[in-house]
Amino acid sequence: MWLSKAADALNKVIRPVSKWFHSIGVGILAVMMFLTAADVALRYVLNKPILGVFDLTEYMMAIIVACGLAYCAIKKGHVKVDLVVSRFPQRVQAIIDTVTGLLSLGLFSLISWQCFVYTKLQFASGVTSTVLLIPVFPFAGVVGLGSILLTIVLLSDFLNYLSRAVSR
Repeated sequence: MWLSKAADALNKVIRPVSKWFHSIGVGILAVMMFLTAADVALRYVLNKPILGVFDLTEYMMAIIVACGLAYCAIKKGHVKVDLVVSRFPQRVQAIIDTVTGLLSLGLFSLISWQCFVYTKLQFASGVTSTVLLIPVFPFAGVVGLGSILLTIVLLSDFLNYLSRAVSR
């Protein structure tokens, strides 16, 4: 069916992009781990913490979460409670998956849009971190990009669910 073919085409494009984005998140996580460990060690050994570690950690956390959203959705790693739904007939399950897929797609479309509205607002206002004075807007933009990638994955999933619901 054309719906599943469209979903497969989206998957072929979004999988490598989300995997690359995920790799960036993993690299940032490693940097954050070593930076935090160095800060703690210097704080207790030499009584000289690294200035701005809290600012950097906040920004790194935003990158890590944004970079992992789409990859986690592709791997079906998000929490799914189907204790009740798994007892329904296959057609009803497909319809429920389609409805929840549509709602998820709508929600993350709105989240993506608002992330970029927020990014524009942060750019215009010139908001920076407290210690290192790093601008906020690039990190808000990364969160928006991660949300867009997740939205594309959710669109692909929705097309698959819809194909399943229609074919049964």
